[in-house]
Amino acid sequence: MIMKDILFWQWGLIITSSLVLFFLSPLAKDTNQFFKAVQRKKAPNTFMLMGSLVISWIFAKSITNAANLGLDYGIVGGVAYAGYYLSFTIAGIIIYRMRIYGHYSSIHHFLTSKFGKTAVSVFSVLIAIRLFNEVWSNTMVIGSYFGDIGTSAYYGSILLFTLLTLAYVLKGGMSSSIFTDVIQMGLFSILIMVILFNIFGKESSLTIKDAANSGVWSFETGLNLLFAALLQSFSYPFHDPVLTDRGFISSPKTTLKSFLWASVVGAVCIIFFSVIGIYAQSEGMVGQAAVEVGKAMGVFILLVINFIMITSAASTLDSTFSSFSKLLSVDLNLGNTLSFGRWSMIIIAIIGTVPVFLDAEILSATTISGTMVIGLTPIFLFWKDNTPKISFHLSVFCGIVFGFLLVFDKFPQALIFTAGKYADLLWINLWGILCCTTLYLIPRWIKK
Repeated sequence: MIMKDILFWQWGLIITSSLVLFFLSPLAKDTNQFFKAVQRKKAPNTFMLMGSLVISWIFAKSITNAANLGLDYGIVGGVAYAGYYLSFTIAGIIIYRMRIYGHYSSIHHFLTSKFGKTAVSVFSVLIAIRLFNEVWSNTMVIGSYFGDIGTSAYYGSILLFTLLTLAYVLKGGMSSSIFTDVIQMGLFSILIMVILFNIFGKESSLTIKDAANSGVWSFETGLNLLFAALLQSFSYPFHDPVLTDRGFISSPKTTLKSFLWASVVGAVCIIFFSVIGIYAQSEGMVGQAAVEVGKAMGVFILLVINFIMITSAASTLDSTFSSFSKLLSVDLNLGNTLSFGRWSMIIIAIIGTVPVFLDAEILSATTISGTMVIGLTPIFLFWKDNTPKISFHLSVFCGIVFGFLLVFDKFPQALIFTAGKYADLLWINLWGILCCTTLYLIPRWIKK
């Protein structure tokens, strides 16, 4: 099959899958359905919420990262990246306790009650930037499967994909997002099993034992990233409204179970995707692991990988649109109506697509944004403590400073005690969290 035919099938996958989801998505007729996914007076159950959490967090860029880390570091790379899924456990436990013992109805409710409106404004800017990044960083991965950056096929696929995803989430808001997440999670599970079956098939030289023993467990070959991911898990989830919005729509008990299961299932899925990179490594491939494996295994597997990318990116994108809409309409109370919510989605879709035309960096978005928000660590770990309002600002802006030190490579080398890639990420996060926590606690000590 020639490249032209492959592109034809890829266009078909985007259009067909989006149209099916559009016709299956529920139509939101009131704000409870649109912003809280309440259908027939029932909130999502454990399975639905768990599936929604996992698939909305397995971004197209995450799959790409996991496969490439498997290529670079073997199974160690996959486990390291899976470390981010501790975020679900941390967030699930803290949100559960905030709801049971603090009686908070949202993250914004908590921040307003404890730190005031200025803190809410700062926090809202941080999560708006997060949502903005999610749009372009995922759609650019989709574009890369249709053509090189700068080609009409690249830009055309991104614009069409964004438009079609926007169409079905406009229909039902959060209800559409969670409903389609369940479908997308089912497809995703089937497709990853197809890929693993082919990787470990009779004609493959790679065995499960080989994959499990691949890589070296050292800081230089993956452990820097693993420990950085574990550290970021105490702050990273709280600046992601796609995750935290789902922490307040079902009962506390259902939510906790969903988050704990999502932590395990999500981590396993990421490790499975790193196996694609491990296979690429065993075959001596270079470049983007998922793309190269797809080409090597034939058109069918290439299309399966493409469909996985489309499925995961669509889930993340529709969740991003619905969370941005809720942020403006409900959390900031700028206009709690269906019309305002839908226009908010259109706005973030347009603004979030602009970086596509500016050659933005896809794979750095997660680690940099994760460092920028390490100041949230003490705020949510010590959520019950009676802390002055200034503590919020000291901690958050300290985290942002450390984020800039990472971006501009200005962190003192004398404070980095391991070698290899991601060493700066690990130690900037470690020292940063210590500084943020100290600054957060100082006003309380002075007050005493």
